[in-house]
Amino acid sequence: MSSLDSTFPRDRGAPRLATDAVARLLEASGRQVAAELEAMPTELAHWAPGPGEWCATEIVGHLVESDRRGFTGRIRRMLAEERPFEASWDQAAVAAGRRDRERAVAHVLSEFLELRADGVALVRSLGRTDLARTAVHEAVGEITVGEILQEWIYHDRNHVRQLLTIVQARAWPWMGATRRFTRPES
Repeated sequence: MSSLDSTFPRDRGAPRLATDAVARLLEASGRQVAAELEAMPTELAHWAPGPGEWCATEIVGHLVESDRRGFTGRIRRMLAEERPFEASWDQAAVAAGRRDRERAVAHVLSEFLELRADGVALVRSLGRTDLARTAVHEAVGEITVGEILQEWIYHDRNHVRQLLTIVQARAWPWMGATRRFTRPES
């Protein structure tokens, strides 16, 4: 089994995912986030696997802010303005200010699901010409709505993987000899 991350970039000739597929994939990752967070005991949802690492509610809070600032919000600005300038946002400072580790899991999840539904509706409303709308981002240069859609589904999957890893990190020390099924040297 190989890691896809080690093989990027892959086939650049593969077609871009269409807006309907992006909308379905955003819905799917939203369901994945909800299922994982709802299954976690509160204590686990607020547990970080290491110093400086986010807990599950902080990851979901980051998804909220990413949807609000980097995806839905950015796309709305790009549709409303001609080639807007997009500044970066301080993700660590925003996460610290949200204090999601102290918030009720249900509240963080509800906020995420509400914003995600809005984002999916926006994606479904996009037409072909909307995908070509551009902005200039201070860190990466010119970006299009179409590129943002692809990055959105990629970004989601990184954080779904992060949520899954938190549970794995919690289970690992208690697996005993069965750890050798995963890592024979353990």
